[in-house]
Amino acid sequence: MEAAGWQLARFCEGRTVVACGVGNNAGDGLAAARHLHRWGRLASVACVDQGRLRGPAEQELNALRKLGIEVTGTLLFEGAEVVLDAIFGTGISRAPEGNFAAWIEAINSSGASVVSVDVPSGLDADSGVAYAPSVQAHTTVTLGLPKPGLSLADGPRLVGEVWVADIGMPLEVYAELGIEVPRTLFSAQDRFRL
Repeated sequence: MEAAGWQLARFCEGRTVVACGVGNNAGDGLAAARHLHRWGRLASVACVDQGRLRGPAEQELNALRKLGIEVTGTLLFEGAEVVLDAIFGTGISRAPEGNFAAWIEAINSSGASVVSVDVPSGLDADSGVAYAPSVQAHTTVTLGLPKPGLSLADGPRLVGEVWVADIGMPLEVYAELGIEVPRTLFSAQDRFRL
């Protein structure tokens, strides 16, 4: 999450609201918030339900708390130029509901530039099907490798600019999963635009 957070923060040019869900994407967003705070670009951080964070995501939450950074349960857009969408990631398979849906709608109507983590929240990372509501991103930073749904079905109309960012995943891990990755993928730079 540390490498992911650093990469994500680099795309947030301006005062940023970090909007987190409850999974690994939330952890990436919380890690990004720490970098944004260090750089003087953090407007606020909010989690849909902090009590549901576990493992590395919960550790990232605790790291923010140790720095005295308040993580609220309410999206606060005041003074923000950018929203980092870390609500849902690659695991969504149904329409967002409740606060998740309300936050997506609030992000879309905020007027801020939206940077999404891996895929815009509400977009199926495999099929490209957009559940209602889905985030309309200006930039999508996909971590490690591009997700198929970014270029399929509804994906192209929601993703904005798509960037692939290196998070230090060993190529051997991809090989174990049966994914062939060119050894030179990130040899020239640590991120590239699709």
